Amino acid sequence: MDIRAPEQRYNPYRIFSRAQWAALRDGTPMTLEPGEFSRLRSVHDRLDIKEVEEIYLPLSRLLSIYVDAAQRLYYAQRQFLGIRDRKVPYIIGIAGSPAVGKSTTARVLQALLARWSPRPKVDLVTTDGFLYPKAVLEREGLMQKKGFPESYDRARLLSFLSDIKAGRSPVRAPVYSHLTYDILPNQWQAVDQPDILIVEGVNVLQTAPLPRHGKAVPVVSDFFDFSVYIDADEAVMREWYVQRFLTFRNTAFHDPRSYFHRYSLLSDDEAIATATAIWERTNLANLEENILPTRRRATLILTKGADHLIETVALRRL
Repeated sequence: MDIRAPEQRYNPYRIFSRAQWAALRDGTPMTLEPGEFSRLRSVHDRLDIKEVEEIYLPLSRLLSIYVDAAQRLYYAQRQFLGIRDRKVPYIIGIAGSPAVGKSTTARVLQALLARWSPRPKVDLVTTDGFLYPKAVLEREGLMQKKGFPESYDRARLLSFLSDIKAGRSPVRAPVYSHLTYDILPNQWQAVDQPDILIVEGVNVLQTAPLPRHGKAVPVVSDFFDFSVYIDADEAVMREWYVQRFLTFRNTAFHDPRSYFHRYSLLSDDEAIATATAIWERTNLANLEENILPTRRRATLILTKGADHLIETVALRRL
């Protein structure tokens, strides 16, 4: 079924072409309405009925198998131990570079999974809310490294995920504004015992150095049951980032409240130069140092082409 090559013999992943992966849909019904695609799609990302049918419906079917197996194992273990734990949600992590389409994938999966029978509760949280506030980043000299691991309140994020896995309810996540480029004070997203929780962010698969003392050093991905990495060539992602910047220059940046309002009057050439500089100074450095090295920690890797369409799917072998 999967693509065969000499290197596949020792590859921990099974790699599928788009056509091979699409065949795995196996009659999974389309539950999205035509009008939903524009709401689920991010700026400059591509999402249409064919992409959902050929990529996301097979993935939804696969996830249903994983979730069902995890639930059966959970209940069997609970019976074996003779304990009564609180409900534990299945957590899916979604990682990848800025501008690669993580948000689209997260929203599509949330919409599809929520339509399973018997209608599970599916929540979505982005790690943007766990960035340090802008004032802290400025004080610590981290504004140029926003999105790097050190720009997140890691302890707060780990505490949030620990409470989720412990079945506590409700658990609150901070809310981030892309308009003001900052955490919104006194605003929270309540996560109340979902059946499935999707956690999306650039560095959710990041590891930590192993301590010599051997004590536990938790990382975000310790709490994941399944993880997805969205991949594309660096040059392609750079172009997507620049085009998205140009779109925002003509729309969101015109809002006087926007942190990037100063860019709204740039010419095309100035905007392209500015976006490219931001990409190379921050996003490319973060990609090479922190994000890309975590790619092969994912359960599933979705690789996109320049047209935003997913070309191959790599699934980790059991």
